[in-house]
Amino acid sequence: MLKIVQKFGGTSVGSISKIKQICKLIAKEYKNNNQVVVVSSAMSGETNKLVNLAENFNITSNKYEYDMIVSTGEQISISLISMALKEMNIPAKPLLGWQVPILCSPDPSKAKILKINKKMLNNLLNKKIIPVIAGFQGLDSNNNIVTLGRGGSDTSAVAIAASISADRCDIYTDVDGVYTCDPRLVPKAKKINKISYEEMLEFASLGAKVLQTRSVEMAMRYNVLVQVLSNNGKQKGTFLTKEDKKMENELVSGVAYSKEEANITLINISDTPGVASKIFTPLSEANINVDMIVQTGSEDGKNINFTYTVSRKDLKECLSIMNDNKNNIGFKKIITNSKLAKISIIGLGMRTHTGVANKMFTALAAKNINIHVISTSEIKISVLIDEQLTSKALKALHSSFKLDKN
Repeated sequence: MLKIVQKFGGTSVGSISKIKQICKLIAKEYKNNNQVVVVSSAMSGETNKLVNLAENFNITSNKYEYDMIVSTGEQISISLISMALKEMNIPAKPLLGWQVPILCSPDPSKAKILKINKKMLNNLLNKKIIPVIAGFQGLDSNNNIVTLGRGGSDTSAVAIAASISADRCDIYTDVDGVYTCDPRLVPKAKKINKISYEEMLEFASLGAKVLQTRSVEMAMRYNVLVQVLSNNGKQKGTFLTKEDKKMENELVSGVAYSKEEANITLINISDTPGVASKIFTPLSEANINVDMIVQTGSEDGKNINFTYTVSRKDLKECLSIMNDNKNNIGFKKIITNSKLAKISIIGLGMRTHTGVANKMFTALAAKNINIHVISTSEIKISVLIDEQLTSKALKALHSSFKLDKN
């Protein structure tokens, strides 16, 4: 007997016919005498409708009311799944986050899971009843319903799997696994059978939409075996596991991209201690995430230019904050570019192989692709390029690192 968590996203439960289809996948595991917990997102499009309703009012001053509204979509989907399972003579019980309970931090729309009470879940499993749990939501210490942010159902599923010591957490999506690159832009991309938590974390944070970053972090922290697979259930997907020796042989596992980048350059700042703090402290206080950072000096050594990237959605607010702090920072002018894309290569093999960066830059240069900014870590290299060259860059790198399928 295995203990399995099955998570279904919005497209998997987008209609009654799709709900009946995924219930066949649930029934298959259940009839194999496995203990099954189901976690569901809202039906596709439902959360957006709820957000639109809430936006008729001031969300900033009604944060908990907002979370209560947007969390209701999952209530519908788990009820429909439970009804469908019962019609198949499979006992099921729909549960909202507060009923479990899933205890969270008091941070509306970005709550973190603190603890999951597994007693009820284990009692249901021992009675051969399938708990069908609403993802994306929980309860804070003041009995407020809070949500985990977009994509939070992935995090809910992994957290539940960790709490009940599940043998596996299956994340069903509309793709059949993790690919070496987006197959819509690179037709020669191939599915990866096994990927390390660390690599998947880079994929998720660098633009891949398959899994939410926080869910990967949690899987890595609690060593949860995660499988990403298609909701048609016809084939195995991609497994997220610990790093092993075979993985170390892969120089580059894949290429990721993000078209959500904006570049900001502050010109002619006095090169004095604490200048970086003057730039980034107000951005941090506004919860604006800064990514790639480059500092360049002048010939006289007295002034510098400071370049960094933020998400495009934060660009307007970021410029406002910079202008409000212009006198404190001391820059002469700002230059921005919002028509950029971040291209990244990812692989555990970078730790032990040299020349990877040179190979990447050579491949891009051969296609006449100019690099604006470079950022590196132990297992990834990212570059900022003009957005219209994204597809060309991805294909060039995918081919250069021999990732094309045979």
